[in-house]
Amino acid sequence: MATFDVRFLGCKVSHLDAQDVRERLLADGHTERDGATDVAVVNTCCVTHEALSKSRQAAARAARTHRRVYVTGCAANLEGNQFAGLPRNVVVVRRRTEETPAAVAADVGALGCVQDDARLERVRAFVKIQDGCSFSCDFCVIPLVRGGTRSRSADAVLREIRRRVAQGHREIVLTGINLGCFRDRASGYTLARLVREAGETPDLARLRLSSIEINHVDRDLVSALRETPTVARHLHVPLQSGDDGVLLAMGRRYSASTYLRRLEALADFNLTADVIVGFPAEDENAFANTVRVVREAGLTKLHVFPYSPRPGTKTAGVDPVPRAVKKARSAQLREQSRVACLEHWRSKLGRDDVVLVDRPGRGYGDDYSPWLVRGEVGELVHVRATSVTEEGILAA
Repeated sequence: MATFDVRFLGCKVSHLDAQDVRERLLADGHTERDGATDVAVVNTCCVTHEALSKSRQAAARAARTHRRVYVTGCAANLEGNQFAGLPRNVVVVRRRTEETPAAVAADVGALGCVQDDARLERVRAFVKIQDGCSFSCDFCVIPLVRGGTRSRSADAVLREIRRRVAQGHREIVLTGINLGCFRDRASGYTLARLVREAGETPDLARLRLSSIEINHVDRDLVSALRETPTVARHLHVPLQSGDDGVLLAMGRRYSASTYLRRLEALADFNLTADVIVGFPAEDENAFANTVRVVREAGLTKLHVFPYSPRPGTKTAGVDPVPRAVKKARSAQLREQSRVACLEHWRSKLGRDDVVLVDRPGRGYGDDYSPWLVRGEVGELVHVRATSVTEEGILAA
């Protein structure tokens, strides 16, 4: 039997991929433990140069305190030897995500073979319904490191949701690289149908989508989101830029007006987004358009990423916007986001909500607004907003 720990960098999908490895090692009889252990698994990210650098640093740190380190995830599959020069106890696992848990387990397997139940976090569970992406945005490395889009069967997804709810999870988050590409053609499932049926799971309190591209926010999906009582009134819809010229240069498949028009039907949802600043085609005018579209769309929380070239992409050799300009634009959008969040939270003063407590003293409301509340972790508490701080909404 081996002792191990698992850590991840990057997005919710990376978190879920790391969880899959964790559950496999627990099922094989190994023991999870903090600190120095026999095995460390570092599930990496490469969406930006900073993410790749942090992934390499995490692997190097783990190599000093663990007998064996497995580097998995997106950065492990990036072209070139991104982890060259690390100690010999670092093993880079270049596999598709669905193959990685078995590959790591097979290498560790000689150390343990006893079945055990995975200890699971009991508040929310991420359920992957799809992986990969078959669209090639000019800046994006994801199709190169994760491959083309592929979906799980609807039956497998719905069975996992039922299992997670039975284990005690109150909230299910449907996740993937490009959720709107989910299809189970053999069984006649689209994402909209999956949302409806997942939302009917007995004892499920809340269902959310992790992220959805604007092109997939169609009439059927909007209806499913509105008509399924357990669906949280929150949607994360990547914008990337509010300028048509930049969107075209990025290889995105929508215009700013399309983005705004498709979100009109969800104006009462809490809408959040990703934005890239400093893309090669972004001048001051283009950035001003992004600021305007963020405001007109009613976006609250923004995940702001300064552009950094990724190897193997069409824009890999182009990066003309100075770092100082990227930093200033990022700061401006983050401040705009901070103000928008506070305004959204203040709109709740005197109103009631149901909050899922996910850690001591904190939780999230139906639209994924943060609340400062009392209650047991995993409990759904009925609250009324009394005041707002920079950290969230205070409850009576």
